[in-house]
Amino acid sequence: MNNPLISVIVPIYGIERYVGHCIESLMRQTYQNLEIILVDDGSPDRCPQICDLYASKDKRIKVIHKENGGIVTARKAGVKIAQGEYIGFVDGDDWVGEGYFQSMLNTIMGCDADIAVAGCSRDLYRKSMYLHNALPSGVYEGESMEFLRKNMMSFGSFFRFGVTTYHWNKLFRREAIIPFQMLVEDGFSVMEDGAAVYPAMLAAKKIVLFDNFAYHYRQRSDSMLKSMTTLSEEAERLKRVYYYLQNAVKDYPAEYQLRKQVEDAMLAVYIVRCGGITSIANDKVLNSIYNRSIEGKKVVIGGAGTFGQQMYRRLMATDKVEITGWIDPFYWEYRRIGLNVDPVESITNADYDYVLMAGLDSSFKEMVIRTLADYGVAPDNVLPVEMNYEIRHEILMDYLKCEGKNA
Repeated sequence: MNNPLISVIVPIYGIERYVGHCIESLMRQTYQNLEIILVDDGSPDRCPQICDLYASKDKRIKVIHKENGGIVTARKAGVKIAQGEYIGFVDGDDWVGEGYFQSMLNTIMGCDADIAVAGCSRDLYRKSMYLHNALPSGVYEGESMEFLRKNMMSFGSFFRFGVTTYHWNKLFRREAIIPFQMLVEDGFSVMEDGAAVYPAMLAAKKIVLFDNFAYHYRQRSDSMLKSMTTLSEEAERLKRVYYYLQNAVKDYPAEYQLRKQVEDAMLAVYIVRCGGITSIANDKVLNSIYNRSIEGKKVVIGGAGTFGQQMYRRLMATDKVEITGWIDPFYWEYRRIGLNVDPVESITNADYDYVLMAGLDSSFKEMVIRTLADYGVAPDNVLPVEMNYEIRHEILMDYLKCEGKNA
């Protein structure tokens, strides 16, 4: 089929400011044979009316109105009625360039692949940043598919996803995603994308990765400010996905090290969401992730994303360390949402023992050390996350048992 139908599933909830831009970008695609499925997940604002309005303007648009059940249930509702030979996903507050689906289709059909994986653009205000997959671009099948399976959830030193977890920067043959999407538990709210995407990738015979950045992930200012939950709540959310994925990979060859990959991925999510601290009364994990005792020290937090925000809040709730600074190269993004973050050069005026890197990607370690050296920071005073596998495994197992602990 030279002109196959692509079903694009768009979960929508509470995004009336953005959903019109998303829908317009789909209507304007150069590839026209689309089925655009808008899933209103019980949105309390004007999203239901906006969806219906657009459906009246374009016969390719179908609207599902349902009770609120979360993004997993919204994707399932869309998948159930999708008629396309290929399935794509777009979050309702994002948007795509006009040639996005044409490019995705050309790539997946040109390689006769089951899944096409692109990059994306992270958009904030008027700035964009291109984000790549860690694994090299190319066609993966046969021996190279073995390499992908060994590295897709955890690539290189702790920690980088080999292939991004997201639904929305991928195009799937319908049979490559629908069975796996329908198996995901409805209540998943952490790694819910990976619960479908990674099992789908394991079952695929051919996958193509390429650098298409026409998917625009909108970094909303209201979503940049992260909430803090108790550790027991985080543990319960993560535990469900952890055991789900461990069950999904159990029958694959041990040489893929999939159980270890799942552990690495889950621990990474945990560290980021909990700021590296399992309990304010016990700094075992904080010390472990930096391989250095920081109790009683003066510290500057380097990074203001989810990891940095969680670390800041949890450390502020204890007297174990003294926070003397908080820096980020994009400090202005965080000041706009009320966080007291300063530019990197402010480190020259800070009083500190250590700079704690609030990031997990080990590939950035040397770059950060070199950057801070320009401002007089000695390499020994920069602490990246460093954990051997035995420590990581112990930390994760302790965390998954922490129902009775709060922080």
